[in-house]
Amino acid sequence: MLATFGVLQVFWSMIWFFLLFMWIMLVFRVFGDLFRDTETGGFAKVMWIVFIIVLPFLGVFVYLIARGNAMAQREVSAVQQQEQAARQYIREAAGTSSADELARLVELKNSGVIDDAEFAKMKAKIVG
Repeated sequence: MLATFGVLQVFWSMIWFFLLFMWIMLVFRVFGDLFRDTETGGFAKVMWIVFIIVLPFLGVFVYLIARGNAMAQREVSAVQQQEQAARQYIREAAGTSSADELARLVELKNSGVIDDAEFAKMKAKIVG
């Protein structure tokens, strides 16, 4: 049996498997977008879900045509919020910025705690 399974059949099987996988991913993305959408009411969400379950291909394609732009905007806004949250966390975890450290060094130098050589050495370390 394996000897009769040709290269072309393997190729077509891989293509069909890839298309099936892509279809499943697309359905999950649509369902995820439906649940993430805050502007659509509960009844509309239920109707979309029923439409997608009853007529899966037509339902998903109509959803992408009707709400594809809003779906992309929600995705972009979610990514921007995640990036902003990550930057804020990094800022908080890092503590002070290099400008803050340089200002602190200037205060130490002006108050006489460190001399010019120490100031230059520490400034070089902060600036890089």
